[in-house]
Amino acid sequence: INCVRRVLARSCIAALFNERAKKKIFERKCPNMKKLLSLLLALSLALALTACGSKDDTAPGSDTSKEAKTPAVKVIDVNLTDEEYAFGVDKNQPELLEKVNSFIAEIKANGTFDAICNKYFAGGTPDVIKSAALDSTKDQLVVATNAAFEPFEYTNGDGYSGIDMEIAKALADYLGKELVIQNMDFDSVCLSVGQHKCDVAMAGLTVKAEREEYVTFSTPYYKASQRLVVKGSDTKFDGCTDVASVEAILNTLDSSVKIGVQNGTTGQLYCEGDAEMEFPGLKAVCVGYKSGSLAVQDMINGNINYVIIDAAPAACIAQSINEVN
Repeated sequence: INCVRRVLARSCIAALFNERAKKKIFERKCPNMKKLLSLLLALSLALALTACGSKDDTAPGSDTSKEAKTPAVKVIDVNLTDEEYAFGVDKNQPELLEKVNSFIAEIKANGTFDAICNKYFAGGTPDVIKSAALDSTKDQLVVATNAAFEPFEYTNGDGYSGIDMEIAKALADYLGKELVIQNMDFDSVCLSVGQHKCDVAMAGLTVKAEREEYVTFSTPYYKASQRLVVKGSDTKFDGCTDVASVEAILNTLDSSVKIGVQNGTTGQLYCEGDAEMEFPGLKAVCVGYKSGSLAVQDMINGNINYVIIDAAPAACIAQSINEVN
């Protein structure tokens, strides 16, 4: 393109000299055409300068197009499961269960629940919830959680944020109690309530019969699902549009493939199989982690092939990782 422009420029300049020669001859014979020729010469000069100095000139071989960056990870937009979250209440506190259920109904009806969710799903500003120190002499609501499950619960400075944590604070205020948050491994959340060390478990808990050995579940408050997380360069599942098409591929994977999950979650049950939830299980090897983010990071490092975790945390983890990679 630049070469063409230069040839055009030279042609235009040569034309200028020819015009000037013609002008001198023509002026002698037709003096009245002087102004018209001057105008034509000015236009020719402008065209020549444009051809020579266009701002679109680029160095030979340069590429001005910017390729789209491949994300480090991506979440396959297909729900593998349908499940519900609820709070796990101490079996010895039926009055607390009744109050928790009334509270859930109230925040659903008055818009408080939607307002809290919008902080995490619609670009709002999350609150930072502070925990009081455990003190048996005070009237406290002790909540068991696993603060590695964004956007439901996660550490934020010296406090906690997340949908469950903001609900916990609202519940404590509703009950007129001081809030204490106990952060622990996910496997210990229901157990701590069953041992009466905590009053209620709030940790993105899927309602499941085996957990009812330790807690009594409240009214469900959130519909959830499991999703598959893959490397950004992996195209194996790109054409999948429903759970059948995803599972058709998952079921072809053998024991040479490793799938990461968060310990104790529905993702683990989905991979390993669970009769109650009617999960047949996969042939791929299931690898457990303390959090979904650790599993995804290990996938990036090449130690496992895929990750199956809850949809909302999967989206948050993918966004965070892709922003820094």
